[in-house]
Amino acid sequence: MRFFILLLSFVLYACGNTIYIVRHAEKASGLDMDTMKPSTDPPLTLEGRERSLSLKQKLMSRHFSHFFSTNTQRTIATASPLKEMFLGIPIELYSSRPDSLDAFIQRIQKIKKGDVLIVGHSNTVDDIVNKLAGRKLINGDLEDWMYDDLFILKRKGDTYQFSLEKYGKPSVEKK
Repeated sequence: MRFFILLLSFVLYACGNTIYIVRHAEKASGLDMDTMKPSTDPPLTLEGRERSLSLKQKLMSRHFSHFFSTNTQRTIATASPLKEMFLGIPIELYSSRPDSLDAFIQRIQKIKKGDVLIVGHSNTVDDIVNKLAGRKLINGDLEDWMYDDLFILKRKGDTYQFSLEKYGKPSVEKK
């Protein structure tokens, strides 16, 4: 009986899902070509669309149960190619405002089955990763030119194992 309890405890501890967090792919310039005024919601560039396809290729063998994005063209377009492989699972919108982020983190922590993709922004990815992990893993906002980071939090019981991978073409600082 003791062996069975130990085995069951090990299996429950070993089970867990994985949360993937990325910044949206490369975005177009912030100029609305119709009004010639700054745009707060630019689409992806061709390079960004290619990166979103690279994300799909990298993660297509995973078993997703949730896709999360802020309500912008660039974040939704980054998640869309991968999401299309998982019919019936919508892209759920979340607010990255500081006053909403804690509630969003608690929601993510309650997801125990299936992998999760969260697409955010250069100034929110660090907050999401650090709050989910319960410790500081990313020191600050991502640089404007950084698009190729794939932050991975693998749940083991109530803790997360962190890793960082790259995907798509390497990001290069533009001067």
